[in-house]
Amino acid sequence: MNDLLAPLLTPEGRALLAEVRGTAAADELAVATRLRRAHPAELVSAALAQARLRQRAAAKFGDADADRMFFTPNGVEQSTRASVASYRAGRLRALGVTSVADLCCGIGGDAIALARAGIRVLAVDRDPLTAAAARANADALGLAGLIEVREADVTEVDTAGYDAVFVDPARRGGRGRIFDPEAYSPPLSWAVEAARRAARTAALKIAPGVPHEAVPADAEAEWISDAGDVKEAVLWFGTAPGTVRATLLPGPRTLPGRGLPDPRVRPVGRYLYEPDGAVIRAHLVAEVAEELDGGLVDPTIAYITADTLRATAWATPYEITDRLPFNVKKLKALLRERGVGTLTVKKRGSAVEPEELRRKVKPQGPNAATVFLTRVAGAPTMLVGAPARPATGAGPS
Repeated sequence: MNDLLAPLLTPEGRALLAEVRGTAAADELAVATRLRRAHPAELVSAALAQARLRQRAAAKFGDADADRMFFTPNGVEQSTRASVASYRAGRLRALGVTSVADLCCGIGGDAIALARAGIRVLAVDRDPLTAAAARANADALGLAGLIEVREADVTEVDTAGYDAVFVDPARRGGRGRIFDPEAYSPPLSWAVEAARRAARTAALKIAPGVPHEAVPADAEAEWISDAGDVKEAVLWFGTAPGTVRATLLPGPRTLPGRGLPDPRVRPVGRYLYEPDGAVIRAHLVAEVAEELDGGLVDPTIAYITADTLRATAWATPYEITDRLPFNVKKLKALLRERGVGTLTVKKRGSAVEPEELRRKVKPQGPNAATVFLTRVAGAPTMLVGAPARPATGAGPS
């Protein structure tokens, strides 16, 4: 067990973790001073650091799990959100998978979701501290019987005895995010070959900004968003080669691609629809535009406009009240006339920063509005409106 984590797994360490749970940053110094009278300083520091990580991790794992789990700084940053991991585990289970080799397992977020779906997991990571955290998490959540954690180089692991392979390459380095798939650790090309060697099914987690031309022809590509935020893309092997889909959580709601041509460009209508980020990343705006009987405001901008308001899961509708050429003074006058004090600024195809615009127009008043900084038929344009609420229920499932 790694020396940085082992002391926290002792009875004294666990008692300290319970005592410092929920400590606010402003109180840390006082708490540390008090606890160091009875405990080693290094252990107190480790417990407080772990408490901070657990607080950060609660957004991904929920309070109940985060309060029992063990994290590293990179583990909190790079681990899969529990809702996304649970969705993927459910899909693997539905495919008949009963065992998975989880390569680059990190602190075990995906392994936990897989085990909770009743799937046996081999979780592999080459970093000693990370592997130790994954092992501790499997034990803390009562899943050690289904999760075997192995500290090893994933490129040297034999996965022949498993139904499926899941690979989550590291996409961060010393300088931050890595955008070149071949600079992942391990590279995407290695992960693809590992997936192709899998007995039945494989899933590769990659950055949602991956170029479509980097998607292998024999893979299914899925972009996933959770509560409107795009979280990841997944390459699936052994499912539906060549297909593209966008999946929205909670739900799940899945939009399959149908290979439609680009939507037509049309004049701005009464409503503007902002597609979910997963829909945009998956290049499925045309499918949504067809459903809404709409078109694009500009051939290069992923805003859909239509004359009617329809319920849809795939886009957020706004009712447009004003269309102006880009002009800060005109916008300021309009907002003052409408008594707008709460201004939401959205942009697509504009170099203007929302905070900069808010400072310039100085909104004041009791009302709210949304302004879209975009291009309409190539011209810089401001579209002003407010969220619209369709009379019918939720969109397609």
